[in-house]
Amino acid sequence: MAATSGDDIASAAGISTRTVWRYFRSKESCVEPLLAESAYRFMASLRRWPLSSSFEDFLTEDLSASPPTPQDLADDIASVRIISLVRDEPALRASWLMVCGRAEHAFAPIIARRLDLPSDDFRVSLSAATATAAVRVVHEEISIGAVAGAREYTLDDVVTQLGRAIRSSSNEPICDPRPQRSLL
Repeated sequence: MAATSGDDIASAAGISTRTVWRYFRSKESCVEPLLAESAYRFMASLRRWPLSSSFEDFLTEDLSASPPTPQDLADDIASVRIISLVRDEPALRASWLMVCGRAEHAFAPIIARRLDLPSDDFRVSLSAATATAAVRVVHEEISIGAVAGAREYTLDDVVTQLGRAIRSSSNEPICDPRPQRSLL
């Protein structure tokens, strides 16, 4: 990344260097929209998560029922490659953490719904922060392992690791199905 200039980025994107600097605070921040797109798709999926389903069951069903488009898959592969670099590239890490911070805010209403609490409740905020951090760590581990060729991951591997990480990150039962209330 150090050898890549703002001019290189502008040329590859087919825009002027001035436009790059108008919209991005650094060359590394140019990757934020790509990283954010994957995060937003994940959050959009979680907004469909029924209260009656566990995290793992829902995610497996949802990802199987609506596989990524070719463009989404290409974006996800590019994201994995970028995420695999964040531990060694502080400026890329800063961009990745900015995206994770926005994901945390998007996760809070999902968690609030699962806990039947207001979005601004402390337990919701804490669960959103810890769950997002858990998801971040899993993404980093999987990305580093996949890019290095150390391991191939199946959908079940990813779902299992995400579920385990989120469950262990919070004392709240956010991954469990929520019992249905009786109408009586």
